[in-house]
Amino acid sequence: MSPQRKMRDVDVNPCLEESDAAAKCLDVNNYQRDMCTLYFHRYKQCRKFWHTIMLKRRADGVNPAMPTAEERKHILASSENLPY
Repeated sequence: MSPQRKMRDVDVNPCLEESDAAAKCLDVNNYQRDMCTLYFHRYKQCRKFWHTIMLKRRADGVNPAMPTAEERKHILASSENLPY
């Protein structure tokens, strides 16, 4: 699987929705980055959150280190509010 195709896989990339939203914002706003800072911030927070989860799972010996899309839904549902 190519790296680009891999990053479009919801089981591999937990922040696909945030990434797509940031890219769409850039398209709509003629690539003026300052118009999309909220989208970039949300993407960055998403990456931090899932990276922390991945490191914890790896330390605990859980495979795969990144939860699948279905597992992520359960993790987010168990949280009181969206962590990012």
